[in-house]
Amino acid sequence: MLRMMFGEPPRKTEGKLLETMKVMEQFAALLHKRIAVNQDENHKLRKYEIWTLGLLASLDELEQSQYAAQKFAAFITSASVDEMSPEELLHYHRHVYFDKNAFIRLFSLLDKLGTLMNEIFSLQTERVKVHFSYFTVLRTMDQRHAYPQLTQALTALKEKYKEATARLRKRRNTEIHYMNAELQDDLKQSHEAYGELHRLENLAEQTEDLAHGFTMVMDILKVTFEQAIRQMRK
Repeated sequence: MLRMMFGEPPRKTEGKLLETMKVMEQFAALLHKRIAVNQDENHKLRKYEIWTLGLLASLDELEQSQYAAQKFAAFITSASVDEMSPEELLHYHRHVYFDKNAFIRLFSLLDKLGTLMNEIFSLQTERVKVHFSYFTVLRTMDQRHAYPQLTQALTALKEKYKEATARLRKRRNTEIHYMNAELQDDLKQSHEAYGELHRLENLAEQTEDLAHGFTMVMDILKVTFEQAIRQMRK
C-alpha cells in the first residue's frame, strides 16, 4: 500500500515474510476448519482465529512502516535539520513518522502475540504479572520448562537481537512516556553544544535496528505458530 508513495508497484510478498504469513494462515485455517465442524463449544478457537488474523494484519502494517521509514531515511544527506532544504526536511519528517509507527507497532505486535501464546499454551502468566509483555511470557516459559524446544528457539532469537531490541525499546519508552524520541536526542545535544547546529540522530543505526527488529519478529512468529499448529493437531 505505502509503496505507491515511491512510485513503486504493490509489495510482492516473498522470502521470510511469505514463509511467516503462510504458517500463520495455516494455523488460522486449521482453527476455522475445527470451528466449522462444531469443535468450538466455548468459542476459544474463534477467539484464537480472530487474534491470529489480527497479528497477520499487524505484521503487514509493520512491514509497510519499516519499509517506508527506510526509504525516506535514504533521501536524507544533511548532518542536521538546520542544513536541510524544504524537500529534505519533508523527507525527514516522513521518516520520523514511519520510524515511530514501526517501532511502536513492533512491541505492540509482540505483546499481542504474548497474549495469544499465554492462552494457547496454558501458561497462566497473569498469575505472575497482571499486565504482561511477550518477554514476560517467554520468561514464564523458561521458568516452568514449558515447551523446551520453542523456549530455546525464542530465547536464542532474543539473545541474537538483544542489542537492537534494547535500543528500540528505549526509543519506544521515550516516545510513549517522556517525549518525542527524536527530541530526546536534540535535548542531549543541546547540553553538549548549546548554540551549535544539532546533529541528526544516527539514522543508519536506527534503520538497521528496525530492520533487525522486523526480522526478529518474523522469526518469532514463524516458530511460535509452527508450535501452535503442532499443539492444535494433538
